[in-house]
Amino acid sequence: MTDTNEDFILGLPKAELHLHIEGSLEPEQMFEFGRRNGIDMPFNSVEEVRAAYAFSNLQDFLDIYYQGAGVLQNEQDFHDMAMAYFRRLHADGGVHAEIFFDPQTHTDRGLPFSIAIDGLLAGMKTAERELGISSGLIMCFLRHLDEDSAMQTLKAAEPWLEHLVGVGLDSSEVGHPPSKFQKVFKAAKERGLTLSAHAGEEGPPEYVWEALDLLKVDRIDHGNRALEDPALVQRLVASEMTLTVCPLSNLKLCVVNDLKDHPMKRMLDLGLKATCNSDDPAYFGGYIGENFTRTARALDLSRAEIVTLAKNSFTGSFLDEERVARHLAAIDAYAA
Repeated sequence: MTDTNEDFILGLPKAELHLHIEGSLEPEQMFEFGRRNGIDMPFNSVEEVRAAYAFSNLQDFLDIYYQGAGVLQNEQDFHDMAMAYFRRLHADGGVHAEIFFDPQTHTDRGLPFSIAIDGLLAGMKTAERELGISSGLIMCFLRHLDEDSAMQTLKAAEPWLEHLVGVGLDSSEVGHPPSKFQKVFKAAKERGLTLSAHAGEEGPPEYVWEALDLLKVDRIDHGNRALEDPALVQRLVASEMTLTVCPLSNLKLCVVNDLKDHPMKRMLDLGLKATCNSDDPAYFGGYIGENFTRTARALDLSRAEIVTLAKNSFTGSFLDEERVARHLAAIDAYAA
């Protein structure tokens, strides 16, 4: 990939569909919030935190991720964390984001449900007003907890349902199949929410089938291991199911050993509706711009393939058709 393609990528209008807002908490911010909230940190310096970010798998990452979330104590913290992310997105040419948040991470440590959601919604409003970025909020259920806990979370969210675009399923995948959450996903759908689930990152292709058939999801988050099952690939292509793929996350968590081995190009060649996202950028070393540029360079993606990824990010979003059409027109105008 040439430098001109790098500039092209940063100016290209794009949406981010797979971003855990708690995973955008940079070490500097972790320390700032820890200090202002009088919280004892398990680390003595920003450098020590960065050194701890050397994971070998999803669970290693999750252990430190939940520890880091402990500094988030009030609405201002959630607002400020969201705004820091939106500024990075804006710098990378992002104009829309559908962000995940994990209420159970916060309610399980004694915070009222309202603190996280009200703080994030305030940050999203500020981002729209100051940066022109539209956004949607997706509430995730933690799959290492039981379905009853997920049900309680959905119940707690009822006063805010009009402010949510959907629900998702995240955390430790292996050993926690989508089938564990059929009732709560059915209940979420009955409340008019869109559905997405992490499947096929570390879990087997069967988890992707379950997410489709049992949870009836509108979008698959990750989906890398779907490529191991030709019948599943055929189905995903035929249904135009969006996959929210996270290249630098896959590299950092050793889902791939080298970015040159990443399946993104193969996904596009197969006709899969892949998108490029940053997942937990503070932990995985790159926001959406860097995910695009480093993946494009490693896989020698053409400009047309880069444009396809950007277009998929809007057609795969939960925006209405009119707004999607406007964004696609903006991409065409920019690419021309």
